Amino acid sequence: MPDEYTTISTVAEGFYSEKRSRFLAFAHHVETADEVKAIVDGYRKRYYDARHVCYAYMLGAERNIFRANDDGEPSSTAGKPILGQINSQGLTDILIVVVRYYGGVNLGTGGLIVAYRQAAADALAHAKTEQRQVEERVDYSFPYTMMNDVMRVVKEMQPRIVSQTFDNTCHICLSIRQSEASRLRQRLEQLSFA
Repeated sequence: MPDEYTTISTVAEGFYSEKRSRFLAFAHHVETADEVKAIVDGYRKRYYDARHVCYAYMLGAERNIFRANDDGEPSSTAGKPILGQINSQGLTDILIVVVRYYGGVNLGTGGLIVAYRQAAADALAHAKTEQRQVEERVDYSFPYTMMNDVMRVVKEMQPRIVSQTFDNTCHICLSIRQSEASRLRQRLEQLSFA
């Protein structure tokens, strides 16, 4: 299972024009389907006079949650080409919305596919990509007397401290790269038997 993925870090815009039809493209970093719905609804309100608001998204490091929506365009002429651009760059946690203003001339299915693909590609060309790590949380409870040993492991492995409570029984919640999580758990458990 991959513990690294590529996504975009900023909102990016793209544009394509064909036979007086205008295609406005917007790429967003998203992490949930609820975020996707809110952003798409926002574009539908903002561009209420547009003929179509089509989109595609991909979620999760495994890239197994995705959807393509044609919003009234002929089947597979809008959402699929947009999703194809996401796939061609191996991106995830991304939403691309393409707003179409109809220019009065039908483009045909081939023309629509090219137009939506090019608009999405232009938005991605303006997007800044970044590598991110899939992190896993590790919870550990220990007596206060083990504090120095636990903090030594934290210092050596450098997980991110999510939360910590110190009392007679202490609790620490750490977040670390997924491929390192089992080694961190193992090192913390070894402290119990030292």
